[in-house]
Amino acid sequence: MEGIEHRTVSVNGLNMHVAEMGQGPVVLFLHGFPELWYTWSRQIAYAAARGYRAVAPDLRGYGDTAGAPSGAAAYTSLHAAGDMVVLLDAVAPDQAQVFVVGHDWGAMVAWALCLFRPDKVRALVNMSVVFNKRNPKKKPLEALRAAYGDDYYICRIQEPGEIEAEFAEIGTKRVLKHFLTYNKPGPLFLPKGKGFGHAKDDPIPLPSWLSEEDVDYYASKFERTGFTGALNYYRALDLNWELTAPWTGAQVKVPVKFMVGDLDLTYNSPGTKDYIHNGGFKKDVPFLQEVVVIKGVAHFLHEEKPDEVNQHIHDFFLKFSASSSFKCVCL
Repeated sequence: MEGIEHRTVSVNGLNMHVAEMGQGPVVLFLHGFPELWYTWSRQIAYAAARGYRAVAPDLRGYGDTAGAPSGAAAYTSLHAAGDMVVLLDAVAPDQAQVFVVGHDWGAMVAWALCLFRPDKVRALVNMSVVFNKRNPKKKPLEALRAAYGDDYYICRIQEPGEIEAEFAEIGTKRVLKHFLTYNKPGPLFLPKGKGFGHAKDDPIPLPSWLSEEDVDYYASKFERTGFTGALNYYRALDLNWELTAPWTGAQVKVPVKFMVGDLDLTYNSPGTKDYIHNGGFKKDVPFLQEVVVIKGVAHFLHEEKPDEVNQHIHDFFLKFSASSSFKCVCL
């Protein structure tokens, strides 16, 4: 953490908290749920030591970023991508394009940024969440309920206040531990009134990559802000679908490297492996240059295997402009 600087930037009516380190071409790191800029600590230091300027914000509704509305309508992909455009204009006015790294919801924001404003992105490394092209025939929540049922965690999150009340009963730190230690390839279910399916006093062992200090940091922020802002991204899924109709069939046209763990629940969701490996992904993201599947790793791959992931990010950004054919690397 030493050497990381923090500041607040005015962005679209928000006071956006940003962690920064280093000098040089900007690498914008976008976190997912239920994390913050902090999830990129190892990547920030690595990038800065190699001549980059790492910039890692708390997304709207998260952490020390203040001023976001409480309603889900203010958490669409247009809002989130728009925040990044304005942030980049503020922190890197002399750089027409930047490198971007995203994970989980940060990957979703990165896809949106590249779709709406490809002129802002020099190259992208995205993790865990593939590009989700818009299906004009079915809304996202309808599709998720049909596939998984009402107890699927994204479906359970939809009613404002309901899951927040259940999380309050479980306790912020324990909720975070459940999410951060989830390492099953299957979908996550949150049956009403049953939480994560464990007794309240059952111990939750932490993996080697996650410390009590890490969880304490996240808990200190979520105890202050609550979970509503973070959950609103899920609650805006159908609104995203409505607003992005003009981009139906549009491709993401920036150089991309995609990384995922073979135990990640996203990689094991129905149809995802086929989409990645049998041409669908490459069709929608024509400048996709490489897919890396890391064996024995679940959702939080950049924390589980930081050295490996850091090297992959660095290698790609070094050669991003070179013409290269698509390849899949299974490790």
